[in-house]
Amino acid sequence: MIELILLFVGTALVNNFVLVRFLGICPFLGVSKKVEVSAGMGAATTFVMTLSAIAAWFIQNYLLDPFGLSRFLQYVSFILVISSLVQLVEIVLKKVSPSLYDALGIFLPLITTNCAILGLALYIPIKDYNLIESSIFGLGAGVGFTLSLVIMAGIREELEFADVPEPLEGAGITLLIAGVLSMVFLGFSGLIAM
Repeated sequence: MIELILLFVGTALVNNFVLVRFLGICPFLGVSKKVEVSAGMGAATTFVMTLSAIAAWFIQNYLLDPFGLSRFLQYVSFILVISSLVQLVEIVLKKVSPSLYDALGIFLPLITTNCAILGLALYIPIKDYNLIESSIFGLGAGVGFTLSLVIMAGIREELEFADVPEPLEGAGITLLIAGVLSMVFLGFSGLIAM
């Protein structure tokens, strides 16, 4: 049980996909203007990451490895699973929360091409996780993604009231904040050896 907790914390904080591994930067910079939208995007991505991790484990262990297809069909099969899950999330959000669906806009279908999710699916066979570890890994990655999005959105909301020098307005200050957040999350690296 301790190993699963360490895996979760290690994935969410120590090896955060956005701020340590630098995967999923596009939605991190594009959606992180409002906390509510960031939380919604994070929840949708967490759902897709968790289910993708489970599906990737099953596909890898019951389809690709037994037939020797990992080398040829791993990327294609993982992308197919991810895009199917994103379509499911899109349909559910459109029905359940049209305002969040509209707020996410183009970034919702772009979850399909989020390299953090594909990276997650590809890490599972490399790390040789079992089904439970894969599920925890996917959930931890999603929580870490959500955490980084919400922190960035909170800072950006506060920056609306700050006196930012003109050359740093917009993308400049956003990238500086992302760099500082990345250094903060790198500070967790001594917490858990992974």
